[in-house]
Amino acid sequence: MTVQNENGRIGSFRNVNQYLRDKFGGKVMKIPIDAGFTCPNRDGTKAYGGCAFCGSRGSGDFSAGRQFGLVEQFNRGKEMMHRKWKSSHYIVYLQAFSNTYAPAARLREVYELMLDQKGVVGMAVATRPDCLPADVLGLLEDINKQTFLWVELGLQTIHERTARSMNLHYSYADFCNAVQGLNEIGVESCAHIILGLPGESREEMLDTAMAAVRAGVNGLKIHLFHLMRDSSLAAEHNRNSITFLEQDEYISIVVDILERIPPHIIIHRLTGDGPRDLLIEPKWSLNKWEVLNGIKDELERRSSWQGKLYLP
Repeated sequence: MTVQNENGRIGSFRNVNQYLRDKFGGKVMKIPIDAGFTCPNRDGTKAYGGCAFCGSRGSGDFSAGRQFGLVEQFNRGKEMMHRKWKSSHYIVYLQAFSNTYAPAARLREVYELMLDQKGVVGMAVATRPDCLPADVLGLLEDINKQTFLWVELGLQTIHERTARSMNLHYSYADFCNAVQGLNEIGVESCAHIILGLPGESREEMLDTAMAAVRAGVNGLKIHLFHLMRDSSLAAEHNRNSITFLEQDEYISIVVDILERIPPHIIIHRLTGDGPRDLLIEPKWSLNKWEVLNGIKDELERRSSWQGKLYLP
């Protein structure tokens, strides 16, 4: 797949893997970690049950699991990654739940322990936009001086109707404030958005993507809405069948987004998949390479690339 992002090069977009290769001189592997945190709409601070689409492992389905210590999770993750690739450079990906939702002293212990592991060249921290108080931003500023760091913010949607139905309990304003705070301390940010959330139109999905970019993020991670057996939405699906995007619809919307966002935005992901044993729908999401190849083919069919239709 073409990953460079040269103006006018058909099929091109700014891929995070190439971005990291350029930065570190070779393949960099992300090792997912469940650091044992929770989030404010699971512990009752804002709500219970978590986001409606989120499974019991808080989007950390591909980590070794919190039943293992942090260092053992890291080592197990490395071993699994080395079955596919050879590399001596790793980014610790604190993925499950909200990884800035704890006292700053506890967060510092976790961050510094993971950064001490051999071969670690950076850290990615996934969190909610409403979990970045001043003391945590201060900690992130310190960590950013020590290593390469980015923070992944779960925006998902800008539409209040959808946010309420998905039990998010944060707003687009929270997201903008979080991005501004990270920009002020020089920390890169990546927005998570979900395409195909129940009830959203194509135009609303595009609006979310463009709003994420306007907020000032450095990167974008595009997910497909998929239904997991251990999510609260599974029961809703049993009562009232949920409509899912078809593969060709999803591919078309992704390419619409790529064409409209500026060429400097780093694309961290173009689709998402869940564990086969937990996935209810859409089953086509399990064919990840087919989806990625479909996106490439659609860009080429349109003679298009990232930023082709971008208007500053």
